Amino acid sequence: MGQPLVQTIHRDPALFWWILLPITVVMVLTGILRHYAMILLQTAPKKQELPKIRQQRALVRGINLRANANVLTPASFQARKAYMVSAFQEGKFLAEPEARGKPRPNPMSDPAAMEGMMGMMKGNMAMMIPQTLIMGWINAFFSGFVIMKLPFPLTPQFKSMLQSGVGTRDLDVRWVSSLSWYFLTLFGLQPVYNFILGSNNSANNVTQQMAMANPGAGLMGPEQDPDKLFLSEAENLEVLEHRWILDGIEDRLIAKMAA
Repeated sequence: MGQPLVQTIHRDPALFWWILLPITVVMVLTGILRHYAMILLQTAPKKQELPKIRQQRALVRGINLRANANVLTPASFQARKAYMVSAFQEGKFLAEPEARGKPRPNPMSDPAAMEGMMGMMKGNMAMMIPQTLIMGWINAFFSGFVIMKLPFPLTPQFKSMLQSGVGTRDLDVRWVSSLSWYFLTLFGLQPVYNFILGSNNSANNVTQQMAMANPGAGLMGPEQDPDKLFLSEAENLEVLEHRWILDGIEDRLIAKMAA
């Protein structure tokens, strides 16, 4: 049997200098500018009150106890469980115990909530506006160009991703269009940003970094009732079936050694 034919396309070498390189440079510069724009748009974080920090950390503590219960001995788990369930049901960790049982205020009237929403909006705008402009620029000037061939084989499932804007059915999946190169650089330049700006940069996904900077925001937002969250977590702890990871370890070890 003969060797399979290798699909060859004669490309103009100027495509590298006039399409591939400009798109890459523009994407890198856009990420750097986004990083410094987010630094300018950031507001100084306000000092959080100690009762609210304690309230948030207490809920995280209950979730961690439930998630890591199997590493605790039964006596240790039962002691922690009894304390946490009792404290949650009594509202011991509430930042505002006097508001227990009352309806939650409108989050739109909370200055802290409004400031957080504005911060998220700034991050989304810093991501969406530059990418929309760049995509329009590529569609206007570089649409339909095949600019490079990847040096490794790929399955046909990658064809729609790598050949966006090129309407050819039989083209080898390794060929990459200009619009697809934009998406590849959009999601693959984080190591470059880390090298240029450091690991703690705002060039990639601003909204994800905001969520990572405030991991408790999704657990206890301004529109959620902390008392209901504590009661729900107390119920989860009560119904949890505890299994110690070292229970019967001697018999399991002997059986393993015998086998």
